[in-house]
Amino acid sequence: MTELLTVKNVFITYGSFRALNDASFSVGQDEFVAIVGPNGAGKTTLVNAVTGLLTPASGEVRFRGRSIAGAGPVELSRRGMARTFQLVQVFPTLTVRETLSIAIASRRSSLSGVLRRVCADKAIRGECAFIAGLFGLTSRLETHAAALSQGDKKLLDIASAFSLKPELILLDEPTSGVSTSDKHTLMNVLLEAAQTAGIRSIVLVEHDMELVSRYSKRIIAMQEGQAIADMPTPAFFVDSSLVTAVAGRQPVIATGAAAHALNH
Repeated sequence: MTELLTVKNVFITYGSFRALNDASFSVGQDEFVAIVGPNGAGKTTLVNAVTGLLTPASGEVRFRGRSIAGAGPVELSRRGMARTFQLVQVFPTLTVRETLSIAIASRRSSLSGVLRRVCADKAIRGECAFIAGLFGLTSRLETHAAALSQGDKKLLDIASAFSLKPELILLDEPTSGVSTSDKHTLMNVLLEAAQTAGIRSIVLVEHDMELVSRYSKRIIAMQEGQAIADMPTPAFFVDSSLVTAVAGRQPVIATGAAAHALNH
């Protein structure tokens, strides 16, 4: 298995406090890895270190064998990595078409033109329509982001990251703020879009254990800035003491979800 992302002995410190304490893991091609842990475990700090928003005090972060420590999200997108945030990051005054066009143009280094010119570009319009179709946003292309439902804002945010054509995408709680009934719909759309768009690997930061059990193939469990477990999803959920330590309690996992995890 070819490694895409390698994190080795990474420390993030704030004075005497270690937000990340010797964190290490790797992600290969065609993996769906979930990062789980209680609040304050270091999950988002880890993703911020991986995506260059934080620079490690020590340790290595590599993508395809090249150091990316402190590279930042723009440079990472050029190298083939993208991320979404827990809080929706969309511009309310832009339409869905404009939002996706900007993301596509930034990947193509075409942002020197004004927005109207970018949106009129035939190649960009075609790719924009393709991405919108993957996420069920075709009928909303001319809708301003402010007028979208929370679920569609989430989809647009994720679609923007997909527009960068990453090999690996990091999703920070993509279903937060989405109703329980819509969570699986969003995840299913996301996975189908990833397969169609050719995204090789997904790293999911998530606290919803039912979603983790249903969709992930491997789990990295965080506690106090450290990775305390790295194992296949079925093995994780068999270890009740580990699940309780990470989730704070033994979660109720739907039978279908548990069966799905065991059949990964």
